[in-house]
Amino acid sequence: MKDIEQPVRFFGRRKGRPLSSAMQRRLDEMLPKLVLPSGPHTTDSLAVCFGALPNTPLSLEIGFGGGEHLSALARASPDMSFIGAEPFVNGIVSLLRHIDDENLQNIRIWPDDVRLILGNLPEASLSSVYVMFPDPWPKARHASRRIFNPTMLDRLAFCLKQGGRLFFASDHPAAKSWLLAEALRHSAFSWTAHSAKDWREHPADWPQTRYMAKGLREGRASSWFDFKRN
Repeated sequence: MKDIEQPVRFFGRRKGRPLSSAMQRRLDEMLPKLVLPSGPHTTDSLAVCFGALPNTPLSLEIGFGGGEHLSALARASPDMSFIGAEPFVNGIVSLLRHIDDENLQNIRIWPDDVRLILGNLPEASLSSVYVMFPDPWPKARHASRRIFNPTMLDRLAFCLKQGGRLFFASDHPAAKSWLLAEALRHSAFSWTAHSAKDWREHPADWPQTRYMAKGLREGRASSWFDFKRN
């Protein structure tokens, strides 16, 4: 399958506050060792990138922010491999700190727009995909910037194994609506919820982050969605 969009136009920040000398050193020294090659990949070449055995379960987090959620997943499941895609340099540095402090060996980083790597991942190579609190882009004129659209979901469906999971969450009313509507509209995915409790309550096995805690303090109700690849 070809890249999902050519050329890719990126919306959002690439860099925030200036990096300290220690942060810049970590970026310079650690990131080159952890960058996922652009591919194109096979399932075997992906395993080699992690030094993992063939058929090791592989998960992708799109937009990992400060890396708290991704690093917690990797720490809890050392027998899995994880790709984190994030173009925001300060977020990458934050994840590198978690990797360094916790000696995590099962994370590789794509430090750019995820669309530039998705087209090079093979069919049925992912066991799960996480999209946690993406930019809401609530205005109608910005709808094309939203993370979920038919093209993106087609590609995620291609990359996910049968029975694989697409997890996503948001605390923005407009974002919840369009995320859920797009996923429900796509024939490759089925919502696993049986009652409102399933999407209103924070799943125990989804790691907490500072952003989630801040939202709770400020009265923003989060919703948690679990879709299965048919």
